[in-house]
Amino acid sequence: MTNTPGSGIMFTEQNERGFTMNKDEMLNGYTAHTAAHAYIIGFVLNGLLYSIFTRTLQDVYDNIKLDRASTSHGGMAKIRIRMDKLSKLKLARTATCHGAATVMSYANMKNAGEKFERYITEQNGKVWVKDSTPFWQAGDIEINGEQVQIKFDGAEITNEKTLARVLG
Repeated sequence: MTNTPGSGIMFTEQNERGFTMNKDEMLNGYTAHTAAHAYIIGFVLNGLLYSIFTRTLQDVYDNIKLDRASTSHGGMAKIRIRMDKLSKLKLARTATCHGAATVMSYANMKNAGEKFERYITEQNGKVWVKDSTPFWQAGDIEINGEQVQIKFDGAEITNEKTLARVLG
């Protein structure tokens, strides 16, 4: 293992899947540097849109998967939210149901994550603007003075290249 000075994050040289960081290292690096410490996570179950609010990604830890980007996107390791039906059923018990998933049907948008972010932003009385502000600078929305990151099922949280840049 090697240490990245000042970050408190240890990196494996290369694990059995060829990644230089494992899930916990990536999640810890992300958590240590994100500007948002609250999350709204959305998913669709049986045609209904649900969201959960959490102050830690540890609440959905089992739904965070270590994955690899396609070779056209560098083939690097990334962590993403991936929920199976059983996980969605468990989370739906305490989640907010927004009704039919068609509430997110914005004709000119194809990306479900952007649709969800726009929907949540508008539900909070704000105007949605597509941006690419990095996670270490700001959340996706500010609610009651708190930065909140919005993620939809299947969304990438971060990847090795981004974390390497953030960690210096």
